[in-house]
Amino acid sequence: MYYSYIRTNSLFIDSMAKKKLSGFKRFVLPHLKNKYVVTLLVFTVWLSFFDRNDFIIQHQYNSKLRELKKELKYYNSEIERSKRDYEALMTNPKNLEKFAREHYYMKKDNEDIFVIVKEDKNSKALADRR
Repeated sequence: MYYSYIRTNSLFIDSMAKKKLSGFKRFVLPHLKNKYVVTLLVFTVWLSFFDRNDFIIQHQYNSKLRELKKELKYYNSEIERSKRDYEALMTNPKNLEKFAREHYYMKKDNEDIFVIVKEDKNSKALADRR
């Protein structure tokens, strides 16, 4: 009796699987026999995975584009800052003199320049070890 229950239960499961598979066969197989559907399917797979502009490459291009746009925004802001600094230097002679003295160590004829460099704690510790 136990054996017959298992056998009927497995037959029931097999018949359910066949019904599901037969529904799949009824829907998909007629479409796969159509040469246009097969061509479209092959074309889609080819473009998606094997073409030189596949999905992975497109994602990489988009990532690179976002990165370049960020860099463009940064460099445009730096250009604007440099233009403002340039205008400030060219409109006021005192600012120009201050800039020249600080960055290029320029001096008047009767002046001497002394450059004082502050040491870090790290460089001082390294000097003590030697």
